[in-house]
Amino acid sequence: MESNFTERLRNAQSACDSMVCVGLDPDIAKLPEALRQKYATPEAAILAFNSAIIQATAPYACAYKLNAAFYENLGSGGFSTLAATIDLIPNHALCIVDAKRGDIGNTARSYASSIFDLLGADGCTVAPYMGFDAVQPFLEYRDRATFVLVRTSNPSSDELQSLIVNGKPLYEHVASLAAAWGEKSSGSVGFVVGATKPHELQRLRDQHPTIPFLIPGVGAQGGSVKAAARAATSKGLVLVNSSRSILYASPNKDFDQMAAKATRKLRDALNQTNH
Repeated sequence: MESNFTERLRNAQSACDSMVCVGLDPDIAKLPEALRQKYATPEAAILAFNSAIIQATAPYACAYKLNAAFYENLGSGGFSTLAATIDLIPNHALCIVDAKRGDIGNTARSYASSIFDLLGADGCTVAPYMGFDAVQPFLEYRDRATFVLVRTSNPSSDELQSLIVNGKPLYEHVASLAAAWGEKSSGSVGFVVGATKPHELQRLRDQHPTIPFLIPGVGAQGGSVKAAARAATSKGLVLVNSSRSILYASPNKDFDQMAAKATRKLRDALNQTNH
């Protein structure tokens, strides 16, 4: 039987025939000059930018991923901007808060409450380095997904994730542990697996055919669209995230139109490979 999150993800993807997740990681320095000049504060400019991006890309995106760092660095108004952006996401689409939390005890419970209770997000990212204690409070939310960092797309990820432990790479141990945590929890567990590691992405999909994958690295990081699409199966859905190549598709007033075009192009490329 599908989890409630998986069912909602399947419905979101069906609504727009898409597995694209748009990353809302706004950098004030990269926003169109006209937009920055129009608003008195960075918070207002970013919210207006996010609003235009969401409206333009909504027909082609099943989810939005908000990286908390790009809101926290706004200062006291950052959390409000993050919350206001989440309120703009259309009903058919899911919301993932990319905060990569990874602490224990009351701290982890407070992080989980902030993301799920206050912000109302559908999912979040969590670092598993401290073990089950760091992930458990998030997995207690029945209808939400906790995406555990398994095989990330950054260049130095090999320093830890590729270490051979008992005959296999550490990331495979993390994936097996995370899958087991999900089986004994109320909430859903997912994996973050970068598209920049196409062979390892496929290997993890073969080993865990039913786990939802959040796949970053497509676009500016040069990750494989083919590998990301092939990781989508009838049992295991994927969210293919693209941030910079969509948000900054144009530095001009047509930024939202060009973002829509880039999102549609990615959606079509993924669907063509997957079908």
